[in-house]
Amino acid sequence: MRPFHLAFPITDIEATRHFYGTVLGCRIGRESPGKWIDFDLFGHQMSAHLRAEMPKDTASGAVDGDTVPIPHFGVILAMGDFLALVERLEADPDTRWGLKPKLRFEGQAGEQRTMFIFDPSGNALEFKAFNDDAAIFAV
Repeated sequence: MRPFHLAFPITDIEATRHFYGTVLGCRIGRESPGKWIDFDLFGHQMSAHLRAEMPKDTASGAVDGDTVPIPHFGVILAMGDFLALVERLEADPDTRWGLKPKLRFEGQAGEQRTMFIFDPSGNALEFKAFNDDAAIFAV
């Protein structure tokens, strides 16, 4: 599978650099000072672009009894990587949780571990993992 690219808005480059680079452990790529910065998010190119303010979208959706932020982006991780990221985020007192780690769709097609966090600009990220990747698109 080839990496995807996502460009997203941020309001503070240094807070974003710390969050993605230090908290999540992303490798920092190219940047244009005062304009944008790239991150390697588990092999995917994320481009954070500075904006004076964030779009005013506070929508949400319901999934398996939980309210989840819409829009959001994230990565499906191997279970070991997911659990390691959970430990890393739980150890950081500044983690802004949208949904703490949980098991979703237990005993059903698509059973997964999931969690939602927010970056310093309020962008919602979901990280999830499946015991068997065949369940990713299970119906």
